[in-house]
Amino acid sequence: MALIGWVLAKGASGFGYASTATHVTEGIDLKGKTYLVTGVRTGLGALTVSTLQSRGAYVIATARKVEDAAAALKGGAGTPLSCELADPASVRACVVSIKALGRKLDGIIANAGVMAIGSLETKLGLELQFLTNHVGHFILVTGLLDQLTEKGRVVMVSSDAHLGAPKVGIDFDNLDGSKGYKRWAFYGQSKLANLLFARALAKRLEGTGRTANAIHPGMIVTELGRHMNLAMRLGMAVSRPLVLKSIPEGAATQCYVATHPAAAGVNGEYWADCNLKKSSHNGRDLALAEKLWAKTEEIVAKI
Repeated sequence: MALIGWVLAKGASGFGYASTATHVTEGIDLKGKTYLVTGVRTGLGALTVSTLQSRGAYVIATARKVEDAAAALKGGAGTPLSCELADPASVRACVVSIKALGRKLDGIIANAGVMAIGSLETKLGLELQFLTNHVGHFILVTGLLDQLTEKGRVVMVSSDAHLGAPKVGIDFDNLDGSKGYKRWAFYGQSKLANLLFARALAKRLEGTGRTANAIHPGMIVTELGRHMNLAMRLGMAVSRPLVLKSIPEGAATQCYVATHPAAAGVNGEYWADCNLKKSSHNGRDLALAEKLWAKTEEIVAKI
């Protein structure tokens, strides 16, 4: 009974764990608005695209393959684009293509990512999860800041997995994994980086009317878990009816923070279940956020 009560509980926003993307956007008219969503091939990204479209939005949808992005749009209003976040040239080309559309962005939902890669993979001198989840999105979002509307919102899909990041938060001395690699610690580090990026960006957006926030979608079985071993995937499958969210429930928070009038003007926060949530100490460390921003700028200048 306690578990059922927790699942059905609602927070100050009027929504909670079991709220769906359709529920939290009910009655919201997005006609004339444009949103960018990354990682739309399956799962949360695809559901977010269909939800935004159902409310009248024009969606710029990105995936590694442009045909996958086109499939997510299902013929609705929008533009499909290729964006391989682990390839800086691809990300920069995507930025150019978005600017060429001549559409201001009411929101950027940085949804794409990779999770818990079993063995160390590196590219451009960086561990692949850090490169893909953080650096790729850093290049994309910062490249599009001038495309945001006066009240444009940036939503970074982080995760409570950031609690599993190294004790120091971001291990700047081991960004390539050469001094040791643990799949979940490195995934947690990349999600902490998403959260810290949102915090640092929010500081830069203060007074502009634009906002940046990070969210935890919840535990969901999606293709993001493709790198898990069989035992882990079976365990999640068994847990699904009890504690795991459905994809519509998982997409709710990012849709809420990107579109709901009640979230307008909220800046630099961490959200879960469509309500504000306290992150880890490292996730609230603005000095660490600034250090990461500076280091990422240094990385980006070289790649």
